[in-house]
Formats: sequence, C-alpha cells, structure tokens
Amino acid sequence: MPLLFRSTNGQAPLVNLRGAFHAGLAPDRGLYLPEKFPRLAPDEIAAFAQWPYHEIAFRVLSKFTEGIISDHDLAALCRDAYQFPIPLEKIRDRVFLMRLDQGPTASFKDFAAQMMARMFGHFLREDGRPVTILTATSGDTGSAVAHAFHGVPGVRVIVLFPIAEVSDSQRKLMTTLRNNIRTVAIDGKFDDCQAMVKRAFADPELKHLPLSSANSINIGRLLPQSVYYFYAASRLAKPGEPMVFSIPSGNFGDAMGAVFAREMGLPVKKLMVPVNDNDAFPRFLASGHYEKVVPSRNSLSNAMNVGHPSNLARLVAIYGGQMDETGRLHRQPDLAAMRRDLFSSSVSDDRTRTAIRDFWTRYQLLLEPHGAVAWQGFLDWLAVESPGDTPAVIIETANPAKFPAEVEKVVGWPPDVPRAMAAAIKMPEDFDRMGADYEEFKAYLIHKHAA
Repeated sequence: MPLLFRSTNGQAPLVNLRGAFHAGLAPDRGLYLPEKFPRLAPDEIAAFAQWPYHEIAFRVLSKFTEGIISDHDLAALCRDAYQFPIPLEKIRDRVFLMRLDQGPTASFKDFAAQMMARMFGHFLREDGRPVTILTATSGDTGSAVAHAFHGVPGVRVIVLFPIAEVSDSQRKLMTTLRNNIRTVAIDGKFDDCQAMVKRAFADPELKHLPLSSANSINIGRLLPQSVYYFYAASRLAKPGEPMVFSIPSGNFGDAMGAVFAREMGLPVKKLMVPVNDNDAFPRFLASGHYEKVVPSRNSLSNAMNVGHPSNLARLVAIYGGQMDETGRLHRQPDLAAMRRDLFSSSVSDDRTRTAIRDFWTRYQLLLEPHGAVAWQGFLDWLAVESPGDTPAVIIETANPAKFPAEVEKVVGWPPDVPRAMAAAIKMPEDFDRMGADYEEFKAYLIHKHAA
C-alpha cells in the first residue's frame, strides 16, 4: 500500500503522495506529514558511500513513492534532475562546508525544484490534469521553481515576491522568464506573499482552479531536501556515526529536510537552526511561548526574512504538539526533546558581516549572508556544547554572487558570477505588481486562469 500523509491540523482525510503533491496545502489549512516515516536500515545508509548522488536520491525517495511512481521511472527522474556537483569543502578538522549552490539557479532550492518539476510532469503525463503552481518567495525559491518548471507542458507558474526584499540577481533569475512563468512583485513582506498564497488554497471560490504549490508548504519540497543530508553523511561519517548540521533557517523547509532524514534513520547528534533577526523560533525554544515577528524584519540574509515559519507546524507535530497555520499552539510539543535535539540562535546583520569576514580571513573560503548565519550559529553552539569528534557540516545555501554588494563590502572584492546568472542579469525583465491585497490577487488568478 502507498504511504499515506496526514494534515498537521488533523481535520483532513489521509492522502497518498500524489494527492499531497497536487493539493500542496491540506483542506483544513494544515501541512502534510507522513503518517509514519519509512525507515532506512543502517546497512542501507552505509551503502550510500558507494553511490552517486542521484542513486542516493532514488534510494531515499523510493521509500515515499512506492505504489505511486515505479522504481524504473523514479530512477530516471533522479538521474535527469541531479547533474550538478555537491562540493564538500573542509574547513578544519572534521568540520565541512556543503555548498548547495551549483544548480541552475545557484541555490539549494534547485535540489527540490528540479525534482518537483519532474514529478509533476510525470503525474501530468499519467492523468492529463493541468496545474497552476502558486509560489511565494523570499529570495531563491521563486527563481528555482521558475527555472525548473519553465516549459513543462500543462504547468503554469505564478510567483509572488516582496519587491523591496530580494536582490537584483534573485529577482532577474525569475522575472526574465516567459511563456508559462509569471512573476508578481508585492508591495509588502514575504509573510504577506505567503499568506496570500495560503489563503488562495483555502478559498472555496477558487476550488475550480487547479492550484498547487512549490513552496515548502508542499511535502514535495521537503522530501528531496532530505537527500543531501544522507549524501553528506555518506562521504564524511563512519557507518553509524552521528552527524551535526548547521542549517540557516527562515521558513524551516531546509531544516525539516534534515529532521525527515533523522526520522528515516540518519544518525544525528544535533541540528543547529540559526535564524536572522526574525527570532520567533529561538525565543520559543527558550521559553515555550510562541510569538510571531510582525512585521518580519528585513535582514541581509533576505531569504530568511520570515516572521512566522510555516514549517514550525510540522516540527511541532513531530514532537507531539499541534500548531495551526496562524501560529496558535493547540498542544505543546515535547520541549525537552526539542531542546535536546535542536539549537537555535539569532544572528544579527553585524554578526553576519563579521562571520563572512572572519571566515574568509581564517579559511580562505567565501560565504554569503545565509551561509554566514549557519557558520555563526555553529559557533554559538560550540560556545555552550562540545562536539567531540563528531563530523559537522555547515550548509551554504546560495552562491555569494547573489549578494555581490554585501560580499564586496565585507571582503573587498566582488565574487565570481556563474554563467547562467550573468546571462539572466542582462535579459529584459517582465513582471506584474500589486499591493498586499488578497482580493486583488484573487481577481488576478481568476483572470490568468481565463486567459
């Protein structure tokens, strides 16, 4: 029987992977989680050391796609999606930097978007049902999704982004695409964009529209993001040895990929989930009281400018609690277990700049703001706990060239620009613009669907 998925709000029917993929958000506005996490045996995980990335992706994702996508088809999708390197650069001793910036849009979001596009395409070929992908982006999701779905038959993509809070290169990587891609600049915050997308999914007057999501509210985003944690462990850890990961966190999708890997059997000693000035989670972890940051604060690590991370609902659920889409806690999670497994600190812009400068000076390795938050969060953890000989991985989520002005200001020279990004920057842009008004956005969706 195919694996089933439940809603974090507990008021929606169970669905299989195909249903969760297409819905994006559950009908009760909750987020889908596996009813039970499939497990990988220790010998299966140990065997990953012999496999290339696309084969590891197949072995992990097949645990979720059984009965939905044949092994033959899934293996082909993985081979096609993952044709770029995943550098693991040694920092010191057993501490490494995993660069997830080698994909088509120089962002870790490529790992999920490339796989999602292929899986959506597979489902569309089977059932012929067209779909409109709604996505809110705080920086990198929009461009990764736009590039991955560009030209996919039967798929239309609409991306919302906060006009004042994305870098020029982040914006141009999505606003220069045409055909089935449309971008909308919102005069507001990422949280406004995310709220409009979520409201559209729950709006009964839009039920006739075939809407889905490529944000991390969609379970299809998180499953592929679990794979690179297995990959890092396969290259750096001894069989059965626990790992430490430091993951810069905004909407907590990347962190949930690590939690999923742990729930599937990957030995993990500690997950660091540092944030920028949007510090709702570290305050919650310390006090047990959750309070959103409203409005969200604009920081250098702009992809993390999230005042209320959607994926906290999933994280809370895994620890036995219940949080609804508004951030209200209906049942407290096991805070003692969360504090045992997770560490979170808030990294200001000043500390971010210092981390970039010091990291380059000491190790001759270049970070951008999000990777700098991950590094500083790791240092914050080291100040209170000893890692021993545990291998540690710092997650670098974007190419430094996406933030050329800030990087040059700190280190004194501009980072090299990847070829695809350089080409996009020179192309003409075309995007729509509106206020953070749901009714205006709703009318826009209806008009686009009729066009």
